[in-house]
Amino acid sequence: MKLSNSQPTWLPRLSFAPLNTAPRGDTLVVIFLRGAADVLNMVVPHGEENYYQLRPTLGVPRPDDSKKKKDEKVVDLDGFFGFHPSLSPLMDAWREKQLAIIHACGAPDESHSHFKSMELMERGVNDERGPASGWIGRHLASLDTGNVSPLRAVGMGTRPQRSLSGSVPVSALRSIADFHLGGNPLAVQQMRAALELVYQSDAMGQETLRIMDTLAKLDPLNYQSANPQSTAYPASDFGLALKQTAMLIKAEVGLEVSAIDLGGWDTHFTQGVASGLMPNLMKDLAEGLAAFHADMRDHMDRLTAVTMSEFGRRAYENGSLGTDHGHGSMMMVLGGNVRGGQVHGAWPGLGEGQLIEPGDLAVTTDYRDVLSEILAKRLNNPATDLVFPDYEVKAVDVMV
Repeated sequence: MKLSNSQPTWLPRLSFAPLNTAPRGDTLVVIFLRGAADVLNMVVPHGEENYYQLRPTLGVPRPDDSKKKKDEKVVDLDGFFGFHPSLSPLMDAWREKQLAIIHACGAPDESHSHFKSMELMERGVNDERGPASGWIGRHLASLDTGNVSPLRAVGMGTRPQRSLSGSVPVSALRSIADFHLGGNPLAVQQMRAALELVYQSDAMGQETLRIMDTLAKLDPLNYQSANPQSTAYPASDFGLALKQTAMLIKAEVGLEVSAIDLGGWDTHFTQGVASGLMPNLMKDLAEGLAAFHADMRDHMDRLTAVTMSEFGRRAYENGSLGTDHGHGSMMMVLGGNVRGGQVHGAWPGLGEGQLIEPGDLAVTTDYRDVLSEILAKRLNNPATDLVFPDYEVKAVDVMV
């Protein structure tokens, strides 16, 4: 961060009056797969023949296909579903029952519009008439954990995600270095002394200064994972975001929520089967989450990560070796308190009469059911009716 005459934008400015008081629960990591991920080629229903009839070219070969190499075939999970081979780095978490999948989930919106679907999902509402704030923003505003850290909620990137919007201040973090005071040593010392004077009687300000001192000692380029023999964080924006999330958790700077984006999932053309555009995206996702899981092994009991996407893709392949906008999607939940090693939710099937027009996977689990259970069971926030207004939550039994 460069030294300037004005105070940094992330210094404390606002206060709020939440409705519930509770001790801090898990740190929540929300990963949004932007562009509508083709979940049928991520968690493949290889036990359903309809899948291969709908995708004669793009279908990922069955686990027992003797004509294909191991790295071209589905990695079986339960005899019916299996991972795309590019997601195989997640198998350790799956075997350890720290990774759960919820298939055929999503939102009620069937517009097939990226912008509209992301907007409604990040706001956690049924339609445009709902609150303008984001669902994470309402979670933060409705729960007092006694945490005055300016890093209570962080959007990884140049600006906070829409889901973080609301009355509680949040921070955007492209790099931990952005929280360093820049300039020559004398100027930094003078700025630090001035900030100490300004915030000498303000608890949040004092906490901010303490965090500044902690972050000044952190360098993502020289970070050593807790398990260096495991999968390394990928050298991508996504890998860096997960690495910095791990650093913030370990530094104990008050992080409660980290929001991370992984874009590029709008695969209308030549998405690839064993290799190509979508397998590369899955590789980035899987290697990042596997590295995060290994690095945070000693912290998994206080950590929950969830992936989501605005909608899924058409059940049948198109004429351009890709897939068009669909409906039903998939979520993954990683953590020490998930009912892992299983695929949750009711599978609607891919047969005639089971798909919804014009050929989409149906939604049988609302994404808000999954998020509500995480908030209530792991983040100590019972006010899910405030976080997701005008929605009656249903149990999914994904979290312990």
